[in-house]
Amino acid sequence: MESLNRKILVFHLLGIIFTNIAGSFLHFVYEMSGSFKPLALIGAVNESTWEHLKIGFWPAAFFAVLEYIAYGKKNKNFWLAKALCLYTIPFLIIILFYGYTFFMHHNLFLDISIFVLAVIAAYYLSYKILVSDRDFSRYRIVAIILIIAALLAFSLLTYFPPKNFLFLDPQTGSYGIIE
Repeated sequence: MESLNRKILVFHLLGIIFTNIAGSFLHFVYEMSGSFKPLALIGAVNESTWEHLKIGFWPAAFFAVLEYIAYGKKNKNFWLAKALCLYTIPFLIIILFYGYTFFMHHNLFLDISIFVLAVIAAYYLSYKILVSDRDFSRYRIVAIILIIAALLAFSLLTYFPPKNFLFLDPQTGSYGIIE
């Protein structure tokens, strides 16, 4: 059991590093590709809050697949841990970003720090659930449904954004992919 917990810890530390690096890259990949529409699925297409949530979600979702292959099948709490991880990143980004911008002007250093902090907190929560002695398997179906809902939302809402403040690009005043 101790070696499995160590394996889970190593994966979570790697997940933090991967999600932060890949998320940073995904901030620019769409623009660097010459606005290649299929990359809009995972890369930020504008400066809206939604697009910043997306670049945290996709690397963590991808890494969760690697975790499932490595140890997830053997862990009764895997699905709940990953659902909470995938939802914690955007939740903290929203709360912390709008929290600080309520009191002060936008600050790039704080934005980056919030992203990194949200990723660390999400993986920490995931780790604690995965190594817990408590059995959360009764939440498996709900967790899977939440993951599917997030996958659908992050797949579709860049292409079909609602007219909502989360999707508004503050630089252009537009929503979604800029033509």
